[in-house]
Amino acid sequence: MNIVQVKNLHKSYGTIKAVNDVSFSINKGEMFGLVGPDGAGKTTIIKILCGLLRADKGEILLLEKNILENKKEIQKNIGYLSQKFSLYKDLTVDENIEFFAEIHNVSDFQERREKLLDFTRLKPFRNRLADQLSGGMKQKLALACCLIHRPKILFLDEPTTGVDPVSRRDFWKILSQLSKDGITIFMTTPYLDEAERCNRVAMMNNGQIIALDNPNNLKEKINKHVIEIVCTPIRIAYKILKEKTSFEAQLFGDRIDVITDTLVDNKLITDLLNENNIEVIDIRKKTLSLENIFMHLIK
Repeated sequence: MNIVQVKNLHKSYGTIKAVNDVSFSINKGEMFGLVGPDGAGKTTIIKILCGLLRADKGEILLLEKNILENKKEIQKNIGYLSQKFSLYKDLTVDENIEFFAEIHNVSDFQERREKLLDFTRLKPFRNRLADQLSGGMKQKLALACCLIHRPKILFLDEPTTGVDPVSRRDFWKILSQLSKDGITIFMTTPYLDEAERCNRVAMMNNGQIIALDNPNNLKEKINKHVIEIVCTPIRIAYKILKEKTSFEAQLFGDRIDVITDTLVDNKLITDLLNENNIEVIDIRKKTLSLENIFMHLIK
């Protein structure tokens, strides 16, 4: 069953086409990831699906109902965690959850709150002010507030941005359990390594979806080999690989990924770099990642 259906969605801000003819569907109980750089159109789409923005054109069905005609009913059955979720800093963890329960007209929320505090491991901090929580704990509290009314669809807009690695891992454990419990999760993220955990991934760039499938299928379709190189000086090495080989070179901070159609002997690349006074610290073959695929597609 398609719990979310989007057809030919358009949204512009003046002359800027933020969303340009986007279509996709999400199955019930699926974890669906929308990935892409800042300005790709991810947040615009999630706001339109939550009824916070009106599309210029297109059809949107949530829970088999049209968002324009049934916005209030749909909003009762969804949870939305925005990039800047507004916790009340001068309220405790308990009080924040109680406040959001009241907003959603959940009168008998105490048992549900206890379960959510256990689930998010926030029970020891229930009397702490929200302003005194760490970044990761604030995100878990925000998630608990989103879940107090038992939504059928959970919308998360870059939920782990700015969160430390340990808290990111804890947050993903929580999302994994929610998915097992049958909640449909639609999330946006700039982190392609996180998208690997989704059932399906839509890659966005300049307002359009450029690829959509499960992570394994995306890798099989591209069917490339990857050689990862750590060397110095890195930028000169990147320039040499681009100018003197037919390989596709992708620069990621302190490493270069060389994308090839066929298996290539590492020694060929090492010799080329050494001839140009580049010190190769490490070179190895690795599995194609979604990050590699995205960079390949936008080129």
